[in-house]
Amino acid sequence: MSVLSAILKNLPEGYSTVRYNEQAYGMTVSRFNGGKSMKVYAEELGGKDFISMNYYFGTSEEYFKPCEMPKEKVVSFIQEMRIQS
Repeated sequence: MSVLSAILKNLPEGYSTVRYNEQAYGMTVSRFNGGKSMKVYAEELGGKDFISMNYYFGTSEEYFKPCEMPKEKVVSFIQEMRIQS
């Protein structure tokens, strides 16, 4: 299991406020297919930045799909953000 996968599996489902790069974001985590896939969407509160990705947990492989943004941006957000509520 990758570090990214471990972080994603532990994210709370639903809405949370998170901090990333000194900014507040509203983040929504949705799980589908009995927990085999998930979507993470976050918007900067009071700003224009956003993060959007899908993740698929397979038995032998895992698939990470950022939505119209660089993979590095999403990975940085997931690894560095901190949940506030």
